[in-house]
Parts: sequence; C-alpha cells; structure tokens
Amino acid sequence: MDIRRKMKPVFAQTQGGLFTKVTKADVGGGYLEMGKRGVTLMGWADPFYPDPAFPAHVKDALIKAIETGFPAHYTPPVGDAELKRVLAKKLKRFNGLQVDPERNILVTPGSDSGLYYAMLPFVDKGDEVMALDPSYPNNFQNVKLMGGTVVPIPVYEKNGFQPSIQDFESRLTSKTKMVVLTQPNNPTTTVLRRPFLEELSRFIVKNDLVCVVDQAFEDSVFDGVDFVTVATLPNMFSRTVTVFSLSKGMALSGIRVGYIVADDIIMDVLYGAAVSVIGATNTASQIAAVSALQNDAFIGEYNKIFDRRRKMAFEFFNKVPGVSMLMPESGFFSWVNVERLGGGAVVAARLLDTGTAAVNSGAAYGQQGKNFIRVVQGSLCSDDMVREALSRICAVLVKMSAEEHVTEF
Repeated sequence: MDIRRKMKPVFAQTQGGLFTKVTKADVGGGYLEMGKRGVTLMGWADPFYPDPAFPAHVKDALIKAIETGFPAHYTPPVGDAELKRVLAKKLKRFNGLQVDPERNILVTPGSDSGLYYAMLPFVDKGDEVMALDPSYPNNFQNVKLMGGTVVPIPVYEKNGFQPSIQDFESRLTSKTKMVVLTQPNNPTTTVLRRPFLEELSRFIVKNDLVCVVDQAFEDSVFDGVDFVTVATLPNMFSRTVTVFSLSKGMALSGIRVGYIVADDIIMDVLYGAAVSVIGATNTASQIAAVSALQNDAFIGEYNKIFDRRRKMAFEFFNKVPGVSMLMPESGFFSWVNVERLGGGAVVAARLLDTGTAAVNSGAAYGQQGKNFIRVVQGSLCSDDMVREALSRICAVLVKMSAEEHVTEF
C-alpha cells in the first residue's frame, strides 16, 4: 500500500531523508553525521555549536529550576506569566511596542513553530502570499503546506538586496492575502530600511492585507543601521503578527523559546487553538529565558564576535577570483555569490565532496538564491576555527575558479 496516496499532495511530495538523499541542514540526522566524518559544519544557524554557550547566570537559573522539581509540570499553553511580563518590558525598550503581556504575547517552542502558527489562521487554499526571494525557506514552505500560493518578490545584489515597492504593486491580485517578511532578512542579512517599510505598510493597509514578520535576527544589526519593527508603523499593529526568537542573538537555540506578538483580536484566536497546535513550551526553558532577558548584556559581547567574523568572511571571500559578497548587515552568516563557479549547488557539493565544509546551497532560499551559498561563520566555537575553516573553503573555491568550467562574464 502506498500510504502517501492518502495524504494531501503537498505533504506526499515532502521528503525527510529516510528514503531519498536530503542535504538540507535542518532535515534528518545526515547533517550531524557529516560532522562526525570531519566535515566542518557551517550550515546551521546555531551560534558557537557545539561549544557550551550558556551564560553563567542563565545556566544557574536553569539548574536551580530543575532542582526544585517544578519544571516537571506544564505552564499554560500560552506561556509562563512571568516570562511574558519580562518580554513586555523588552518589547517596549527594544522594539518600541507597548503591549499587555496577558493579551498580546504568546510563548512558543521556538520561532519556527511560531512562524507557522502566525500564518496558519490566515492562509487558506488559493490565497496568495508575497515573500521576498531569496528569504527564509519556511516563508515558502509554510504557505505551500497550508494550500496557499507563494508570490516571490525578487531582490537583487546590485540593489543591496533591498526590495522595491513597485515589485509588490505589480504582483498584487484579488487573491493576495498576506505579506511575509524576514527582518533582518535571512539569508541576505539585509536590514529593511524605514522608508521602504513605510511605503510597504501603506500598501498593506490600502489593500487590506495581513503582515507576518519574522524578527529572529533582530539582536545583531551592525554599523548603526536603524532597525524598524514593522508593527510600530502607523496602522500596522492591528494587522501584523510578529515572531521573535531567543535562538540567534542570544545563542540559546537549544532551549527552544520563541514568542508571537499581535493585536488581541488576533491573539484571542491564537490563544484558543494554542494547546491543539503548539502545546506548552518547555517549563525549564521558560525559566532560563526569564534570566537571559533580565540580564542580556551578553548579547553585546556576542555581537562583537559576530562583527569580527563577518569582516573576516568578507575579506576571505572577496579575495577569491570569481567570488563576491556584500558586507553582512546583520546576523552571523554570509551570502556569497558563486555564480561564476557554477552556482550554489555546484559549490556546496564540491565543498562536501572534498570533506571541507557543509554550507547551504542558496537554491533553498528561493529562485534568486541559486547562484549563492550561505556560510554560517557564527556556528563555530572560536575565531581561530572560523579563520581556519574559511581558509580551507576559499582554497577550494580558488581551485574551482581556475578550472575550465568557470563562467566568464
């Protein structure tokens, strides 16, 4: 019996690596097996992996919580009340959002489930959702799993990967329901600027659309660039669902704590179905999150590391003939143009075949990403390890640039 015939077509076509080879870093255990074979893992956006990354006060809070025995129990499915109060203070201070912790915040087991849940009440079969291309793969896959249609909005290296409002306007149809953004954008690292976001917000309001914004990398923005939380713009809070994470700038990927912020009319629906869709977030993790948020000075120290490493990657890759990259504006990864070496899939495969490193082929991030690779220089323990890994990667790329198949422009 082919049980897949009983599934929705979009699920029946989804592959998890049990029967076919899947090289995506977030699917199955194959990615970690590469590490056991000596391949340097630079495709997982998990800072400092596998080095211990708990700040002392967060670790102490987690240990003390476990010793009390209380974390054996649930918190409410919508999140621990103390954590939500602390989050409300952070949202006011950092994001400029004034919210009621008991009406506007929902704690989730990480931002991936949060992003899916944020979109789920809105996207139905036939709905069109606008998403930047390239951007986070779940912006595309979530829509497809819900029966919607993705409308890619291309962004280009020559424009610093900044979108144009005209590209949104020209793709608007009667079926358009939502705009989904990753701000800052993953994988391009682009921080969307205020003038564009103000134009986009007017477009969204005028056309009665919903906006979902994933702000997982908001903690790490460089060079004094103004970071704008879309929900703070005029008339946007009532139609925006914002998703946040403690995994990236705080380097607390493993505790799996994210949160959603929205108007209480939206949140009432999300509260009502929370236990059925996402359940309660880990109790001990929520206690650790309180400690991290109350004393978050370590983010600044991490950003100094990420800043050094983005500059290191920029220097390494731009010395390779036929390879280029823009200076990352945020996060701890680089978006590297390898078009002249045959494209992202070719380069990523060569790096794997040579046992050098596991990086992300850009095709996973949209059609516009096919000529790029994403290299997560924040995923290693030390700067020395990053420097050594980048040196080995670039040695392979230099060799590829000298081969006959290199595309000449």
